[in-house]
This record gives sequence, structure tokens and C-alpha cells, in this order.
Amino acid sequence: MIIMKYFLFFLLVSFSKMLNAQSPFFPEEDLMPIGAYYYPEHWPEMQWERDLKRVAELGFEFTHFGEFAWAMMEPEEGKYSFDWLDKAVKIAADNGLKVIMCTPTPTPPVWLTQKHPEILTENATGITQQHGSRLHVSYNHPTYLYYVDKIVTELGKRYGNDERVWGWQLDNEPHYGTLYDYSPAQEKEFQIWLREKYSSIENLNNSWGTAFWSQVYNNFLQIQIPNANEAPQGANPHALLDFQRFTADQLAEALRFQANILEQHISEKQWITTNYAYYKFLPPVDLFRNQNDLDFASHTMYLLSTVLNYPSGDLAHRLGSGLELSFSNEMAASVNGYTGIMELQPGQINWGKYNSQPLPGAVKMWIWHSFALGDKFACTYRFRQPLFGSEQFHKGIIEPDGITVSPGGQEYVQAIEEIYSLRKRYTSKVKVPDDYSSRATAFLWKQENLLDIENYRHNEKFDPWQHFYTYYDKLKTMGAPVTFLQEKDEFDVNKYPFMVAPAYQLLDEKLVNKWNNYVSNGGHLVLTTRTGLKDTLGHLWEGSLQRPIVDLIGAEIAYYDHLPPGKNGRIDFDGENYEWNVWGDILEPSAAEVWATYQDQFYQGKPAVVHRKLGKGTVTYLGVWSNDGELERQVLRKLYQQAGAKILNLPSYVFTEWRNGFWVSVNYTSENVKAPVPEDANILFGEAELAPGGYVVWENN
Repeated sequence: MIIMKYFLFFLLVSFSKMLNAQSPFFPEEDLMPIGAYYYPEHWPEMQWERDLKRVAELGFEFTHFGEFAWAMMEPEEGKYSFDWLDKAVKIAADNGLKVIMCTPTPTPPVWLTQKHPEILTENATGITQQHGSRLHVSYNHPTYLYYVDKIVTELGKRYGNDERVWGWQLDNEPHYGTLYDYSPAQEKEFQIWLREKYSSIENLNNSWGTAFWSQVYNNFLQIQIPNANEAPQGANPHALLDFQRFTADQLAEALRFQANILEQHISEKQWITTNYAYYKFLPPVDLFRNQNDLDFASHTMYLLSTVLNYPSGDLAHRLGSGLELSFSNEMAASVNGYTGIMELQPGQINWGKYNSQPLPGAVKMWIWHSFALGDKFACTYRFRQPLFGSEQFHKGIIEPDGITVSPGGQEYVQAIEEIYSLRKRYTSKVKVPDDYSSRATAFLWKQENLLDIENYRHNEKFDPWQHFYTYYDKLKTMGAPVTFLQEKDEFDVNKYPFMVAPAYQLLDEKLVNKWNNYVSNGGHLVLTTRTGLKDTLGHLWEGSLQRPIVDLIGAEIAYYDHLPPGKNGRIDFDGENYEWNVWGDILEPSAAEVWATYQDQFYQGKPAVVHRKLGKGTVTYLGVWSNDGELERQVLRKLYQQAGAKILNLPSYVFTEWRNGFWVSVNYTSENVKAPVPEDANILFGEAELAPGGYVVWENN
């Protein structure tokens, strides 16, 4: 199934990377270099010198080439053309710009797709994708990998020891444009994947529960890709989850394949990443599957895309989703310990439902927020607004005339001047403030929980992403730095005094034992409704609801309730009332303290939130999801304060972070907000009174 040409090499590389996870590609004193995408193939060659010189003059320190240029690199099969790219690299370097080089795999040339149409993806309705778009190829198709091997090898040989090339980006926002590939070739690969996973068809039948609806298979060749369009009563949820796992593996293997090729040719000074995007809308993309293949994961974020979580307020459409930027950033940074933002818009975009102008100052705020979150670099997409193609109306640093700096471009220039000025103030002697580390939180992440809930919400309003965001948002209102952990990671109480695991639906006894040890050693664990509802096969437990966590939380889950749209129930917590609608667990505590109770329905007075001490730590279980997240906010605040954490009290969409000795607050709300700046602080930029789109940077004395 998988071309393993570089298998032994991969083992050596992976082990080396584990030993050098903190490899110093990015000196701390550089803080956050800022760069800009440039596409020499889009512009007359006579303009390259002028444009790249301007990139440098405006303060950008690097540029980004090649991710969509396969047809220019290999215009005919086996005939490579790199002279144009050599010239662009030289011009960039002559102007003091480092280059991020990309593999061009999201856009294969037409000679390839016409010679081998079998590599094209097929959507859920059976339509084969055509040439002329991007992300329309089955990434791990053996035929496609044959050609990927050739072009990536040529690039690696040519630029792998070129000191002008800073690092490498694999592909671009890797995912299938159709989300999943339903082609015959992919179905065959899925069958092979299942055979490798289950060994026997009997094991698969047991795992998938095929006795239900007479789905029993006699052999793996009988299995089709589960497709809701072809299953009027719904596809088998266990088969669907496996297909999603398979797709995530396929994408990860394709990236691993490219990384292994590059590793054979590039200098140790060059790094390898890929830019992940929009986790919420790309469910089969799992960042952690390539943890050992990349030096770090970078990410992409367009805050005004109109499909993300916005704050409330009249200016939300101009300020964008700071929550999504923060979540995306901290998720990517958790993969290998640090990240950079590879695409950050400089102004209006072209592909949202509607495309508003950002509020003056918002672009600058986004850059400062990225700095505050610890980004090793920031790169804007793009330097020049294109005159043709699918993104004509996407703003650049430079207007369509090729000369005038756009309003967003001017804000980039201002941010560059301010951020680079901090280099003079940087010192390696600063330590993380105790207050900041006291509220450090691990967010336990398992992609399959999201997928399994999404496949069977049980209540159509139970959006797992919104549930996760409820907790992430409230953590950020307390100023908590968040790290996303996997089950295999160490649950270090000293690093992460708090751990939150929302709706952790699929688990086993091993994880519960690990939680027990974490809590007993002094950790404070927060679990929420649906946690432990199923085993790792996606089966309900043969026993009480959420059986594995009953002893841990000190309470039985007697049953759960959902209310119809428009009808809300009430919860009492510390004398205040909160409303809920989507999901409520009715709890029966045995060894836990009751923190919140239902105030109506036939179970009035029954517990909804319980808290217990266990060893040196505590476990808090929130069995209800409130309508506005305010109950979750207050429960978290009580827990953190009781545990001795020093927390902030910020509105949602106001963020405060610390990095390298500097504090930063940014305001995505439509109202003025007072930032938590101490009276004796040294304000470097901005003001403590944050206007919408405002920021403030300070040092504590």
C-alpha cells in the first residue's frame, strides 16, 4: 500500500529528530522575523528585481517560493526548468532575503493528470475532479508518489545545501479538496489498510458490529468506502470512523514520503514544515500524525474568512476570530514545541461568504497577537495582489499597480518596525513569570473524539468543535497558556498543573489510570459530558454509563437529557442561575462534592457538576453544557483559584500572553477594554485602554 523506499532512512531520521526536538533553527534573539509570499512565475521577469528589492526595503526578512509551480519546474515529463527559480533565489538573496522553498505537490502539471487520470480524486457523488484547481490528486496514490519522488528529489539536490534557502514547506495546507477521496483506487487502498489493521475479517466484523443490519463481510474485498450518499439510513459509524482514520494516515504518509526524500539531500541547517489550516473544516487532517517527520508544524489563518468563530459586537466582521488564531497557534506549537504562522492576511480576502475590509489597526493587532503567542516567524500571504486567477481580489502588501503599499501593507511595515525594535531589549536571562506558569493548562486532544461525535451527535445541536471552543475560550479569559497533549505524552504536573479534556468520548482503562496518577500527584483534571461514553472501538460499555470514569469522578452518571430547541433548563452554581439546552448529565455522587444542581425538570435538585479531591489533586466533572459558556467560565475560575493559580479576568476575545520578557494584550471585541497592565509597568507600544483592534506591549519592572 505504502511506498516504503525510504523506510530505514525514516527510522534514523525520526530518532534523530526526537533527540533534537529543540533544534535552534530560530535564535530567540531574532524574536519573530516577518516575511511575504512572492510568486515570480506570476510576474514579468523584468519586475522581479524591483519587487524583491521592495520586499526587503519594507522590512521583510524572508520570502516564499514555489508551492504551486510544478508546471514551471517540470513543463514536460522529465524536462526540468529551474533557471527561472535560480534567478529569483539570487535576487532575493542579493537583497538580504532568506527563502522558504516549497514542494509543488498540491498542483500537478496537466501532462501528469492527463497521462494518469487515475491519480485524480473522486468526490462523494462519484464525480472525478478535473485539472485546473488544486488539492485534486490522491496524495498517496503509488503512481502519483512516483512523480513526487522525482520532482522533490530534483529540488532537494538543487537547493538542499544552498545557504540562501532557509527551510522547506511540504505541499500547501495539505488536505483533499473533496475532504475524502472515494475513487476506486482509494477503496482498494482502504481494503489493504483494514487487512493490515484487523488481520482477519472476523476481527473487523467484531469491531464494526456488522451483526447489526446484516452487514457481515466474508472477506476484505467486499468492503466499500462508507458513503452517506449511498446509505440512506446512515453509514456504519465504526466503518466511517475507520475510513477517517485511514484518510488521516494517507495524508500523513504522503507528507512523510516527501520529508524522507528531502532529508537525504538537505543541510542540517534547513528545516522542514508544512502549513496546516482550518482544523475545524478539515476533519481528516491530524497534525500529530507527522510529529516525527517535521521539524515543526506551521499554520495558516485568515481571520476574516466568515466561516470561523467570531466574537459578538458590531465590529466582529472587521476584527475577525482571535479565538481561532489562538487555538490554531497553540495547537500547531504543541506538535514539536514551537510554530510559525505561514499565511496571515494583509487585508481583505476574496473567498469568504462576504469579504469586509479589516478595521484600521486590525492587521497590526493580528501580527502582535501572533508575536504574543510565541511564533518563530510570521509570513503574509501575499506581497502583490494578483491580476489574474482565482484570487484576484485577495489584497496584498502591494496594490495591483505593483508600487503602492496597501493600507494593510502599511500596518505590516509599522509592526515590523516595532517588533524588530524589541531585539535591542531582548535578554536571555528572563524567566517565565510564576503567575503565568501557575495557570498553565494541558488540553488533552484526540482527533478521533471529534470525528466520532461528529458522526453521531445524538443531539443535532451538539457541535463538538463548539464544545471544545467553550473550554478553550474560557481558559484564555484567565490568561492561561494552553498546550495540546496526546495520550502518549507525559502528564507532567509541574509543567501543567491543570488539564482539561472536554467530551473525551473514546477511551480505555489505560488512560483512566494515567489520569488517576496525574491527579494523585497534584494535578487538577477537568472532564466534561460524554467523556468515556465509548471504548476505543466506538462501542458503548456493557455496564453503567461512562463506566471507566465513575470511580475517578466519584459519581455515577444516572442518565442524560436533551431539551428541544427554544426550551432551556436552569442550573444553580454558587447562588447564580445559568441556562442549558443541548446536553445534561444527571449525576449521583458517591465520593464527590456537589458544585451545581438542576433547578427544574423532573430531576430538579440533582447534581450537574461535581468536584472531588483525590490524592494531592482534584477532579471536576461538568455534566452539562451551558448556553453561553458562563457556567464553564465560573467553574474554571473557582477551580483555578482554589488551586492557588494566579488568573486574569478578561472578556472573551481579549487575549493576554507573555513571551521573551514582553507582555502583550490584544482586543478583538467591539468595546474599549482595560488591559491587565500593572501600574508600574513600562509600556513600550500602545495603551492600557484597548480600543477595538488595539494592542499594548509592556515590560514589568
